[in-house]
Amino acid sequence: MTNNKDDFEMPAKGFVFWPVGTGDSTTIVVKDDIDMQVDLHHLTCAEDDDDPHAPILDPLVEHLPRRNDKPYLSVFVLTHPDEDHCLGFTDLLKRAQIGELWFSPRVFREFKTDLCDDAKAFQKEAKRRVKKMIDADGQVASGDRLQLIGYDDLLQEDEYKGFPLKHLTVPGNTITELDGEECADVFRAFVHAPFKDDSDGERNDTSIALQVVLRSGKTECSALLLGDHRYPTIRRIFKRSKSVDLAWNVMLAAHHCSKSVMYWQDEGEKEESLKQALLDDLEKAELSPGYIVASSEPIPSSNEDGDNPPHGKAKARYEEIVKDAFICTQEHPDTRKPVPVVFQFAKDGLSLPESGAAKSADIQKPIAAAVTVARGTQEPPKERVGFGRRHD
Repeated sequence: MTNNKDDFEMPAKGFVFWPVGTGDSTTIVVKDDIDMQVDLHHLTCAEDDDDPHAPILDPLVEHLPRRNDKPYLSVFVLTHPDEDHCLGFTDLLKRAQIGELWFSPRVFREFKTDLCDDAKAFQKEAKRRVKKMIDADGQVASGDRLQLIGYDDLLQEDEYKGFPLKHLTVPGNTITELDGEECADVFRAFVHAPFKDDSDGERNDTSIALQVVLRSGKTECSALLLGDHRYPTIRRIFKRSKSVDLAWNVMLAAHHCSKSVMYWQDEGEKEESLKQALLDDLEKAELSPGYIVASSEPIPSSNEDGDNPPHGKAKARYEEIVKDAFICTQEHPDTRKPVPVVFQFAKDGLSLPESGAAKSADIQKPIAAAVTVARGTQEPPKERVGFGRRHD
């Protein structure tokens, strides 16, 4: 399938990171008739021919297989109900049959005034499915299924009593079934977060965090998707989980390449500092090939205090540890006409076959070499890649 705006092809199996600005939209093609969408950020402006963002809905729906004469998406995962993770969900729900929803129960606890329209639409659909699941003891058809991720006291409330625990997955466990189909031979998702005591924190802290493994025969590749989590939770993930569940070929830079992943002010500290131990953990978990993807607007070489992500300091640290390339979605292969970052996976392993892949790697490797000299410092490299702008 080709995009009617940019020339690219969806993989037969693999991962797609869409250039949707500072927001997340990740498509996982498990096999011919099974696709998983993790978050959605469809910008209306992307429909203009001269806009550099991807109009994700049209090419995504066009790619999907058809069931009952309608495009069929096996699973939609909402990491958390912020607009930059669910924009366009209302339209997707109208245009495609979504077999199964994955989400944290926290979505039910948000005040309606604190949710965008698409998050409200997701919440309404999620509640409808919860009732269906309870009434049928989980024996529902595609289009009514869901999987709750993480803990929440909400499950003790009258409205949700009787929810089938088979469809609740807490951190430390795996999921291999997608919309009622056992896929262990080709797919595995390990749930890292949210932890039980994250449910009362900021909404970003309740993000679903997953390791997704694709399999082809005896060959595997892994993607680490950490939502909008910050240093405390990510450090906790690496302390608690086994190495096999942390391994990654592709890592989506948490919170759109935010410095809060590795720069943090611990209790007793006067200011934030670089947490090198976490970078070491990330590097140790990296497989070969290894790529880091920032789903964001072009990354500036430096930031002012208080700037929203993406952050140049975070990019510099990631470039120090990545084996093959650090790629910003809105810069791939350049800022004028970015195309989705498409990783293909087959029996011979993971590859980045787009024409821009070599260019992205060539850009990053000299920078990585430069920052390695100053490893552990808080200053980003002097070279500028792309043309950054602040995203509020």
